[in-house]
Amino acid sequence: MYENTTSLRTRYAETDQMGVVYYGNYPQYFEVGRVETLRQLGVTYRNMEEDGIMLPVLKLEIKYLKSAVYDDELRIKTFLREIPSTRITFHHEIYNSSGELLTVGLVQLVFVNAETRRPIRCPQYVVDKLEPYFKEA
Repeated sequence: MYENTTSLRTRYAETDQMGVVYYGNYPQYFEVGRVETLRQLGVTYRNMEEDGIMLPVLKLEIKYLKSAVYDDELRIKTFLREIPSTRITFHHEIYNSSGELLTVGLVQLVFVNAETRRPIRCPQYVVDKLEPYFKEA
């Protein structure tokens, strides 16, 4: 399994009048976790796009457990539990600064050829970066 933790602080514009983070912002928090997880591996969306690869979202699941509020420092934990094939699945947990689990989610993306718009296998350079984390002990 591969794991990454990214922090961000909730902004005023992301909240309602009660200071609670609007539920529609959580997929954006998941995206921050995904982008930073790939970046930590040495892979960027920009590089994949330059290679003619796109990653549209295929599935999004969210379970809201507790609300984030204005000025919370959130920890977004992102997990890859398997080596990707044509799909890559990111599992997310969002915690507040008190360590309370606020939200869990899953985002599944598919690797797509930018010209044909057809699914393709995960680039080998991504697999190569992940394989060491999935070797049996």
